Amino acid sequence: MANTKSAKKRARQAPGRRVRNASIRSAVRSAVRSAREAITSKDKNVVDLLKDAISALSKAANKGTIHKRNAARRISRLTKASGAKPAK
Repeated sequence: MANTKSAKKRARQAPGRRVRNASIRSAVRSAVRSAREAITSKDKNVVDLLKDAISALSKAANKGTIHKRNAARRISRLTKASGAKPAK
């Protein structure tokens, strides 16, 4: 059990943050899965799904849910798999 005032506050904050992070991670996984499936099936709306996945990864990185380099690596791999030119 938390003893200090700051530790008690952290214990109160942790459950809400865990739920929020789980929700963000789930959205990222869904977006990346949709993009990967579109890439493998040569779907027509690959560009839109890829854009959504990159956006979800970037937002998760900015919120601290996943590490910025993790997001950058995953965006790079998705872009490379799609054969799309990187946005400048």
